[in-house]
Amino acid sequence: MWRMWLLFDPRRTLIALFTFLFALALVIHFVLLSTDRFNWLEGPSKARAAATSAAVPPPVPK
Repeated sequence: MWRMWLLFDPRRTLIALFTFLFALALVIHFVLLSTDRFNWLEGPSKARAAATSAAVPPPVPK
């Protein structure tokens, strides 16, 4: 295993690894923010909330 570091510069390799992981984390968070279920900034959209409330039939007056 130690011979692998003779082929690659450890500083460049670790910087490249951390840059890739940071970019991957940003992509995952932006994908989650684009979904309705996991958008923690805006919450669920009003169209979906209105659709669920419209699915319940109104009470019948007696």
